[in-house]
Amino acid sequence: MQSEYRQRRQQVMTKIGSGTAIFRSAPMAVMHNDVEYGFRQDSSFFYLTGFNEPNAVAVLAPHHDEHQFILFVQPKDIERETWTGVRAGVEIAKEKYGADVAYPIEELNEKLPQYLENADRIYYHFGRDRSFDGKILQHWQRQVRMVPRRGTGPTAIEDSGILINPMRLVKTPAELTRMRRAAQIAVVAHNRAREFARPGRYEYEVQAEIEYIFAAQGGSPAYPSIVASGENACILHYIENDRQMEDGELLLIDAGCCYQYYNSDITRTFPVGGKFTPQQKIIYEIVLEAQKQALARIQPGLPYNEHHDVAVRVIVEGLMELGLLAGDIEEIIKEEKYKPFYMHKTGHWLGLDVHDVGAYKHGKEAWQTLQPGQILTVEPGIYISGNIKVAEEQPEVDPQWYGIGIRIEDDVLVTQTGQEIITAGVPKSVEEMEDRS
Repeated sequence: MQSEYRQRRQQVMTKIGSGTAIFRSAPMAVMHNDVEYGFRQDSSFFYLTGFNEPNAVAVLAPHHDEHQFILFVQPKDIERETWTGVRAGVEIAKEKYGADVAYPIEELNEKLPQYLENADRIYYHFGRDRSFDGKILQHWQRQVRMVPRRGTGPTAIEDSGILINPMRLVKTPAELTRMRRAAQIAVVAHNRAREFARPGRYEYEVQAEIEYIFAAQGGSPAYPSIVASGENACILHYIENDRQMEDGELLLIDAGCCYQYYNSDITRTFPVGGKFTPQQKIIYEIVLEAQKQALARIQPGLPYNEHHDVAVRVIVEGLMELGLLAGDIEEIIKEEKYKPFYMHKTGHWLGLDVHDVGAYKHGKEAWQTLQPGQILTVEPGIYISGNIKVAEEQPEVDPQWYGIGIRIEDDVLVTQTGQEIITAGVPKSVEEMEDRS
């Protein structure tokens, strides 16, 4: 992968020309008192460097005569490493990760100015580390004050996302290998969960089965696993997972695996007792048809929003046929009167982040065009909570529909000729959802 990291850095440096880009590693997060969460590197930092330690800074300065890729890292410290793990240190950071030069992180304030003074602008993403944000602003302000005397220096700061987000949106073959593996592990976990779930078991027992498989195959949860039975399935980001499951209700599982920094994201909904009620089956079939038609609109050259628009129309038509929505279909869609039942979009980009970076629109009207190498989720749903609030002119919801929450989600790769559903190994037909053998 080092050659790929090098190619990515070169792409960024080609884009910035006379600018300097600064990337900060992720900070350590405290769980409680002096106990920290497991470290997870900032995705863009990792994307460019492969370096997996905290308290580090990467600088790209293509205009510098001697150093174009600079790393600031934690120096070797045997006493600290005894407690917190081995550090690469300055020498290894240079040799292993391809930096032209590496410095101890403590020398950042001293060394950084030489990589800024001939730059015309700084590229940096604000908002992840307030303390470090302030440090970058101070460096920029000092440089701006020197411009009248020196004649050079950065007079503007731009978000580094404009450089790297479009690159991250299109996956390389090496990235696709990892994402397929993340999907494969999640497929095994979801299939096991469907076999394991039974009336009387607790949601957290199903979660444990899923996350055991993730760990046993070298992965970890991509996000807090959602194992939502009954009414809980109407809570989009339900993570308590502490309810005992009952016969006659549905179980919605939204769980993805992270494998070597790349993520999958799958949702399936099935009857806990092995048989849909008539009402559950009707709603399930609407969602399944919405996903089927949405998936057909994942093709290179089509605008991103088409699959969402198609899913919305199928859901609205289905709800109108059941008497849960009433009126002119075009008006319902335009004014989003369906949102009490379907309040989220039909998908998102997927990659190093579960909700990955990358533009959905260019300007107010122009949607991103789907292109080979992009991966997105397709996840329509219908949620009918007992607390649902519909618009005044809409029908009251018959209580027979209460507590039904259904979402079906797959991960889809846009290919040269169409699409590849990389999570297709998890069944989703009515017959397969009821067959628990």
